[in-house]
Amino acid sequence: MQLSETKNSPKNSQQNTNIEAETNNLSSTSVETSQGFLPVLQNSRFLILWGGQVFSQLADKIYLVLTIAIIASTFQISGKPISLWVSPVTIAFTIPAVLFGSLAGVYVDRWSKKSVLVISNIVRGIFVLALPPLLWLAQGETFLGKFSLGFILLLSITFLVSTLTQFFAPAEQAVIPLIVKKQHLLAANSLYTTTMMALLIIGFAVGEPLLDIADRLAASCGFPDQIGKELLVGGAYAIAGILLIWLRTGETKVHRRKESPHPIQDIWDGIKYLGENHRVRNALIQLIVLFSVFAALVILAVSMADKIPQIDADQFGILLATTGVGMGISAAVIGNLGGKFTHAQLSFIGSIGVSVSLIGLSLASSNLWLALVMTTFMGAFAALIGVPMQTTIQSETPPDMRGKVFGLQNNAVNIALSLPLVLTAEAESCFGLESVILSLAAIVFVGGLFTRYLTGER
Repeated sequence: MQLSETKNSPKNSQQNTNIEAETNNLSSTSVETSQGFLPVLQNSRFLILWGGQVFSQLADKIYLVLTIAIIASTFQISGKPISLWVSPVTIAFTIPAVLFGSLAGVYVDRWSKKSVLVISNIVRGIFVLALPPLLWLAQGETFLGKFSLGFILLLSITFLVSTLTQFFAPAEQAVIPLIVKKQHLLAANSLYTTTMMALLIIGFAVGEPLLDIADRLAASCGFPDQIGKELLVGGAYAIAGILLIWLRTGETKVHRRKESPHPIQDIWDGIKYLGENHRVRNALIQLIVLFSVFAALVILAVSMADKIPQIDADQFGILLATTGVGMGISAAVIGNLGGKFTHAQLSFIGSIGVSVSLIGLSLASSNLWLALVMTTFMGAFAALIGVPMQTTIQSETPPDMRGKVFGLQNNAVNIALSLPLVLTAEAESCFGLESVILSLAAIVFVGGLFTRYLTGER
């Protein structure tokens, strides 16, 4: 039975223990009035996925902080900058996102999405928990007589953890429309975004203190010195995997590819689908623009903090954290009131708001409070783009194409996050901080106009 042929009825709205029938009801094409977060919070299956998201993304956000702590305590040579060690780890964490994002989405469509969610988290937890004994065994050893074997192992574990993350991300996005009714997707994505931003703030603000607390707690429980950090991150991954074992996705053969062509053909099918479906394609473009702007903002925030008299350059995280606060608040509001507007309307309002906020930010290089207000507003309006555009991709993409589309999205977003990190500093040195921020405002504004007018969406 095709999912799109299922209609809502009073009988379907009741609790139903048959998973396939419930899944058909979840994919209903009928339109109902959004009831905010309440129906989503009453969905036990979404709560399990949400719990898995909390622990998995907490581990993701703190993992790089963990690697820096390991480098500082194990590998850094006195008098040498730590960046010589941190840079290769960052590259090892980034390369899988660019290389495997699309390919991972192909296999998510072929495999059980629940299995991908569970295995990717448990194996990541095992890798992180294996770091202390591996580093201890490799102490003083070299690779090819030249490189520290322990550091090579750290790079390898980082590469593998990041690779598994590329499978988790599209599987998680593909499961949401399977367990949440179509008319509640906006609220579910709002809650998802709120949580993601809250964890991002935790990563920026309390990642290092949290790892220190974990070390002290582990030591008080009789564990070896400095092992609490790995127990925290690896344990968070493992808890996410264990929680997701209880998830009932309702996935059937309808949700998977019936044939297994070459993976490259599958990737090409996903690209063709995006070419033929302008709503999904334009939503993806909006997300790419949004993530590019925020990646550039990470670099620009350092320079802006350096110019603001009240804070130092190394306190740039304050500006980024207020952006996260704005996104979290806005996403919560969207979850309750966003159903009154179309996705295109929300995105257009968000584009205008982000552009105006960036213009205000370009004038705030000497005023901390104005900068904080503008970054908060920017985050709030950014959620008006991110939440409805992600919901559009989920609701418009057929079940057997979601893995490929979300894999391509993951790939494109990671590239969009990487390129600004390379180009922004050079652009700032050539044109100045204010000019670059104003350019970002223009890019967001043009992107909003493109979606609203050139595609005919209203």
